[in-house]
Amino acid sequence: MKNGFALLGIVLFFFISCNTGQENQTTGESNVPAAETDTLRYPEEIHLRNIRQLTFGGDNAEAYFSFAGDKLVFQRTGEVYGLSCDQIFYMTIPSETSSEPKTEMMLSTGRGRTTCSYFMPGDTQILYASTHLSGDECSENPYMKDIKAYAWPIFDSYEIFVADLNGNIVHQLTNNHYYDAEATVSPKGDKIVFTSNRTGDLELFTMNIDGSEVTQITDGLGYDGGAFFSPDGSKIVFRASRPKTEEEQQQYKDLLQKGLVTPSEMEIFVCNVDGSDLRQVTNLGNANWAPFFHPSGEKIIFCSNHASERGFPFHLYMINLDGTGLKQITFDRQFDSFPMFSPDGKYLVFSSNRNNGDTRDTNIFIAEWVD
Repeated sequence: MKNGFALLGIVLFFFISCNTGQENQTTGESNVPAAETDTLRYPEEIHLRNIRQLTFGGDNAEAYFSFAGDKLVFQRTGEVYGLSCDQIFYMTIPSETSSEPKTEMMLSTGRGRTTCSYFMPGDTQILYASTHLSGDECSENPYMKDIKAYAWPIFDSYEIFVADLNGNIVHQLTNNHYYDAEATVSPKGDKIVFTSNRTGDLELFTMNIDGSEVTQITDGLGYDGGAFFSPDGSKIVFRASRPKTEEEQQQYKDLLQKGLVTPSEMEIFVCNVDGSDLRQVTNLGNANWAPFFHPSGEKIIFCSNHASERGFPFHLYMINLDGTGLKQITFDRQFDSFPMFSPDGKYLVFSSNRNNGDTRDTNIFIAEWVD
């Protein structure tokens, strides 16, 4: 998820050694308000306006809008919150003129690991994946210490749950011994897409909003995940690895047997909601991930380090569905990712290292979108 499983791990890995905080920007392009009202925006970020910071401290990421666009559900961890691994929170989005403190509440159980939350239709419930049924502690992968490359753990104890806005679990949508996570909901409110290894590989599946009629929609060797629906619910965009050589394929399979994947080489793909008309959108190299559809349904915003020589920085880019028109959107010196447009297309929420005071903090920002 959506971002994916433990996506904050890739954030920490790539920027942990390069935390030079952003200097406040005091100039802007002609179509952007003056600096004193937009100090968090880099001059090159001409598609963003009136950037506001919504969290302060720790690691906050994968923030996604409610259907009404007035709330966000997100992942959070950090010593400042007494959290040793990701938990799920939600907040009301304060208005620019409001003096009232924003409402924040933890919705997950506080036990185990969690990942990839999303609002359900009606905005009174959210879904997320959690390992809490297998134990109270943060799950660990014993093979991680033996892997020299950067890797993500795939925990078979992840199940997908639905909770109300008081944190009470009201439904369990999956119940098996496979990795089920990275779930998001169609704007039409009828389907959920998620990633699972129940067939032996990490593939995309859809199910009805009540968990029925689980259907596999991808089958290529490699990790498929972080999927989102198009605005009209007809298409799905996702990130994927596609090991090509025999050696790469065997390495992928060996790591998957140990509950691990390496996410350093991923590209963006799209397909119809039933898996047909599968197309690769990017062919940039390095890690291209966290895709989301532009409100028009004709473009994709995503995160990439394809232009980075040392693995970072990560920037947001926009690209047409046919792979043309690549354009850089954000310009932080370390990390911008997890973009999502509001349902009305007027705002973009994203996570960034900007304005973190030379710390390792990742925070959530919201901006008006300028096409």
